[in-house]
Amino acid sequence: MTVIAQNLVWGVRRKTIVNDVSLDVAEGETLGLIGPNGSGKSSLLRLLSGLKAPQSGRVEILGQDIAGMSRKVMARQVAFVQQNATTDTIVSVRDVVRLGRTPHRSALAGWTAADEAAVSTALGPVDMADLRAQAWQTLSGGERQRVHIARALAQSPRVMFLDEPTNHLDIHHQIEILRMVRRLDLTSIIALHDLNLAAMFCDRIVVLQAGTVAACGTPAEVLTQTLLRKVFRVEAEVSFGPEPGQPHIRFSGV
Repeated sequence: MTVIAQNLVWGVRRKTIVNDVSLDVAEGETLGLIGPNGSGKSSLLRLLSGLKAPQSGRVEILGQDIAGMSRKVMARQVAFVQQNATTDTIVSVRDVVRLGRTPHRSALAGWTAADEAAVSTALGPVDMADLRAQAWQTLSGGERQRVHIARALAQSPRVMFLDEPTNHLDIHHQIEILRMVRRLDLTSIIALHDLNLAAMFCDRIVVLQAGTVAACGTPAEVLTQTLLRKVFRVEAEVSFGPEPGQPHIRFSGV
């Protein structure tokens, strides 16, 4: 397994936000995290990626307990793409992606041919190579998300965490970004709020409810009428199209 979490607990003051969560993710797998607002998806992502330390429990990535790994070593293995990242600084697309090379360079090291190659390679899968000189402020929301994924790719990670990367994007860009993530040769853990997108692009899904794991399995196993009623408190029809094992959810009254 690439990522293993055991009995993670984390909270703020007296409120427990992530409560005894355990999961594992195989190499090359795309795991989706879904759940109602406030269910703990973003907090769990930050615990799994080492951005937060659990109050109890442990996380292993590539066989190592991340509690004993330095930030620099973690950044060479793990990339995190947050939702709606922005900056007021006047920078180009290339400048943003160059930041992904920081974990691989010492403080006094100059920019190398290997660094430049990594940036160019990262721009390819996100289809932003032709816009490498364009100013960040002129990009659309979908283009900015693709650049942030390119910056993550420039880190040369083996695991990528994405926190609602399609939030506030139109449906075309939502599908475009998730299809691109699926094509990458990486292990990916993605927090999503759109259940049909989770069904389309995730190998397995973990459903969170009030900080605990309510269900875990393939989309077909997890996205049932009973679970949608219990966890999301909605009535829906679940049907299956031409893609084997891929459920489609139609909410009642829609």
